[in-house]
Amino acid sequence: MQPRMNNPAVMIPEAMQALNSLANVTRKGGVPALTLELVNLRASQINGCSVCVDAHPRVAKKAGETDERLFAVAAWRDTPYFTDAERAALALTEALTRISDRADPVPDDIWNAAVRHYEETALATLVLAIANINVWNRLNVATRQVAGVWKP
Repeated sequence: MQPRMNNPAVMIPEAMQALNSLANVTRKGGVPALTLELVNLRASQINGCSVCVDAHPRVAKKAGETDERLFAVAAWRDTPYFTDAERAALALTEALTRISDRADPVPDDIWNAAVRHYEETALATLVLAIANINVWNRLNVATRQVAGVWKP
């Protein structure tokens, strides 16, 4: 497999710096690191980003995540492995990733569940993290980046 081109963020250092800066900010915003990795994995599954589906479980495992939970992310609604806060984050991730799938992309029930579990700064961080992984997914998918080349 060959990518169509180098990842645009790699080719334009200022873009890489901006995306990395955003990622660094989200790591300090009050959302647990493992929750952020679950969010990264779920958005990447939805978007079909093989690079991120390969990389984020590795990052999560290094941070202490279990295989059981990683294997269940795609079916998080039907498994007992996630906290209510993680479920709220995953529901928000799906809504913000699939914004064209419904007339009200982020319905009040999803938003209000997130509000119950995350204070405003953490919620802002969560929204930024979801937006950032969606940017990475789109860059990787558009240019057909190859999974496994980058291993954290």
